[in-house]
Amino acid sequence: MSISRFAPIARLAATLCFATPAVAGTTYDAVDPMIGTGGGGHTYPGASAPFGMVQLSPDTDTGCVIRACYAHAAGYQYGDPTIQGFSHTHFSGAGHSDLGDFLVMPVSGKTVPLEPGDPARPGSGYRSGFDHKSEIAHPGYYAVTLGDAHVRAEMTAGTRIGVHRYTFQPDADAHLVFDLRSSLYNYPGKTLWSSIRLQPDGIVTGCRQTRGWAPDRVLCFAMRFSAPLTDHAFVDTDANVVYRGFQGPGRGTDALAEKAGRALVARFDFGKLARPLEVKVAISSVDEAGAIANLDAEPGDFEAIRAKTKAAWQTALGAIDLQAPAPMEANLATALYHALLAPSVASDADGRYRGPDNAVHTATGFTFRSTFSLWDTFRAEHPLLTIIQPQTTTSDVVRSLVASQQESPFGILPVWQFQGRETWCMIGYHAVPVIADAYLKGIGGFDAKQALDAMVASATYGPYGDLADYMKLGYVPIDKEPEAASKTVEYAYDDWTIAQMARRMGRTDIAATFEKRAQNWRKTFDFKTGWVRARLSTGAFRAPFDPVSIQYGSDYTEGNAWQYSWFMPQDEGGLVTALGGGAKTVAKLDAMFDYDDSKLDYSNSEDIAGLIGQYIHGNEPSHSVAYLYSYAGEPWRTQERLKQIVDSQYKPTPDGLAGNDDLGQMSAWLVFTGLGFYPVTPGSLQYVIGRPFVERATLNLPDGKHFTVVTDGLSDAHPYVGSVTLNGKPLAKGFITHADIMAGGALRFTMQATPDKTWATATADRPFSTTPYPR
Repeated sequence: MSISRFAPIARLAATLCFATPAVAGTTYDAVDPMIGTGGGGHTYPGASAPFGMVQLSPDTDTGCVIRACYAHAAGYQYGDPTIQGFSHTHFSGAGHSDLGDFLVMPVSGKTVPLEPGDPARPGSGYRSGFDHKSEIAHPGYYAVTLGDAHVRAEMTAGTRIGVHRYTFQPDADAHLVFDLRSSLYNYPGKTLWSSIRLQPDGIVTGCRQTRGWAPDRVLCFAMRFSAPLTDHAFVDTDANVVYRGFQGPGRGTDALAEKAGRALVARFDFGKLARPLEVKVAISSVDEAGAIANLDAEPGDFEAIRAKTKAAWQTALGAIDLQAPAPMEANLATALYHALLAPSVASDADGRYRGPDNAVHTATGFTFRSTFSLWDTFRAEHPLLTIIQPQTTTSDVVRSLVASQQESPFGILPVWQFQGRETWCMIGYHAVPVIADAYLKGIGGFDAKQALDAMVASATYGPYGDLADYMKLGYVPIDKEPEAASKTVEYAYDDWTIAQMARRMGRTDIAATFEKRAQNWRKTFDFKTGWVRARLSTGAFRAPFDPVSIQYGSDYTEGNAWQYSWFMPQDEGGLVTALGGGAKTVAKLDAMFDYDDSKLDYSNSEDIAGLIGQYIHGNEPSHSVAYLYSYAGEPWRTQERLKQIVDSQYKPTPDGLAGNDDLGQMSAWLVFTGLGFYPVTPGSLQYVIGRPFVERATLNLPDGKHFTVVTDGLSDAHPYVGSVTLNGKPLAKGFITHADIMAGGALRFTMQATPDKTWATATADRPFSTTPYPR
């Protein structure tokens, strides 16, 4: 891909980590929202406020179906030649999709097509070609020139609103197409019903009910224009619909015009305009009244909203001041930006939200958050937020998770939830470590007893993921439940975090139960072969066994034995012992990274990307593995592998993410790794030291303190850590604690050309493990 075609990041043409000198500026200035919009990154370039309810972004193709749509999971794919329109909801980096709600597209001229048309046939519909040279993307702002429509389109967003600004040619008739049929992963029958109405004051409102990744999802809107309508039309393109059933929550009775149906599209006419047309849109999962209130809660024109959101991004991104070589600075700043997009606000300005029971609830004293990709984000995304957003976002997240458990028809915590609706995607009960990690770090604002009760309820709900057999046998049997090996080790880690929180609270009965369950990884570990394997109800390991096999619904979740045989973060010392000691553990780690995968075909599994041998950085089970050399007593090997991973998996270009960002997890991994440490075991209060990729970075902590990372001798010629000091004193241990960071201070690295094979190698200096390391 030619980066010269893309003006906003032309200065970042060099992609080697240490190829160019550092560029002065703020973290906000270094962000490039186009990173990850091509390839498999699945990020979007459009406008959103930090954790905003609205993600207003261009969609380049919404006509694909399920797996054929994988590359368009975020709506936008950098290689596409046309833009279909601008919709208001998107996931950042998800491996699946939904959303793409309420698509708006400007049209110029006498005729107004109501179908998007074929991207291969210019002029066949309302979609338009565009040139990347015309695009501008900054946090909270996106702009592009629509070549076929001859319109300059600009987007910004507030917390619950999106604001469009369209500049038409002075002699052109200005129109908008508003398509309620359009969705991401728009398979037949996804839209169950929709409604639209023009209110006497000129506001357009309506709702839509969809059946997608999340079943029976309701979303409403309110839309206000800066210019009066000269005409309009509401059209149902499904002539076979019988008008009954869903009409939309909060339906008005005095609309000037209204329509309900399964396939609605609207046309709004404005005549010739002397100034740009602004369109302000608010959404609500509750009702139209909530959308109108959200619209009114954020007053101001386009420039006012843009300025307010820019200031909000400058504050949020200002949590970390970065100084690094230009490509790395762009990578890290953008990674931080992506980590601050979700979990998103899901409650209205008045606190109301739609919960997992599809009923309306009110959040009192907190903002209800949703968009939880917890299987991914418990690893680094949420631990990052405990540092930079502890008493705001993290506290809200915990209260939202617990509220969802109380409102769930099954009485369990969210698994993969958005807009309050559960998808049941992925495995584990990983809301548990998110809550436990926050509590153990002293983050308050929630009822700890209520939270612990919710955690225990989730971990003991037998029908979920065959927890019934897990509690009886100590493992999930593969003849009863698919992906049993993965589920067993992930349940065991989650159980350990319950035990940690319970013990801190003095609930020794709960702690004892879950400490025992935390050792269940041993029940699925084959001590003869050194692999985590699936077992049958009889106790026998399932055969035949192939450690490189990756199949959906097999023994593992989006991975194989190579990735999952390392997942016991609460007890890596026990694993080192099981593998025969540090040297044999290092040999197996090397075998993983150095595996010849040239003859393997993983094309049947979309999430398998970013391979380095059998290390798969584009998917989360591998994310802690490079740090495990430190647990085996060779931290300099961690330093080598981190350099290999960072150089090959991240670059400041549209195709710069090796795999989908998964709601910030890929990005949070880079933020931590760039700073020189990583939370291998959330709940342990430790961060394992790797090696830094910044010259200097300052964490501006919420209480006014500062924690600074300084690197002397950073260069490609110096890949190894020569020495580490914490607050001026030599650091012998291979980790720092959460308390070290939050107290403020300085972590200084001195880099060198050769490895130090003595630092942090003693068993007493290695990171946390529930069982001792072998001597």
